Amino acid sequence: MILLRPDCLVFRTIEGEDIPCSAHEVTVELMGDSAKWLDADLVGHAAEAVLHYFKSEKGQNTVSVGEFSEALERVLRGLGLDVKAAGKDTPSFKTGDSSPMTPPRVVEADLRLLAGESDLGGELVFFPRLRDVVRRELDGSPKVLRFSGLRDCVKQLTGAKRWSADCQSLNDQIVDYLRNSLRSEQSGSNCAMVVC
Repeated sequence: MILLRPDCLVFRTIEGEDIPCSAHEVTVELMGDSAKWLDADLVGHAAEAVLHYFKSEKGQNTVSVGEFSEALERVLRGLGLDVKAAGKDTPSFKTGDSSPMTPPRVVEADLRLLAGESDLGGELVFFPRLRDVVRRELDGSPKVLRFSGLRDCVKQLTGAKRWSADCQSLNDQIVDYLRNSLRSEQSGSNCAMVVC
C-alpha cells in the first residue's frame, strides 16, 4: 500500500479506476475553464476543507469524483458562489441568471493597507474605517466580501514582530467586528465573508 501525502485522496472514477491525487489538482480538473473566473485562493481553501472533511471527519481515503464535486459544490455555495454540479462527476459553474462565463461578484479588501492608513490613530481609527469599508463594499451587492492580510494587519497595529497573546486577542476582535459589521450593514442581501 502506498502512503498518501496529507493533501491527497484516492479518487475513484466512473470507470472504477483509483487515482491518488491532491484536492487542488482534482478541483482544477473539475472546474476546467471556469477556474479563471473564480478566486483561486477561495476555491483552494474550499477544496482543502472538503479534503479534510473526507479524511478526518468521515475517515475516508477513497472518494468518488462525484462525491467530491458535490461536497465542493455545497462548500462553494455556502461561500456565496452559485455553482451547480452537472451530473455526478463534473460541476458546471454559473452565477445566477447570467451566462456560465460571468465571474461571480467577489470584492476584496486588504487589511494591511487599512492598518497602514490608521498608523497614527491605531485601533481608534482602524475600526471605524473598517466599518466604512464594509458599508461601502456592500453597496455593490457582492456575493463574497474577502478581507486579506489579517495576520500582518494585527502585527502592524500591535507593533509586534512575533505573534503573541495580544496579537491573538486583536485578531479575534477584528474578526468579531467584521462579523457584526456585516450582520448589521447587510440589508437582505446574501453576502459571504472570508477573512484570511
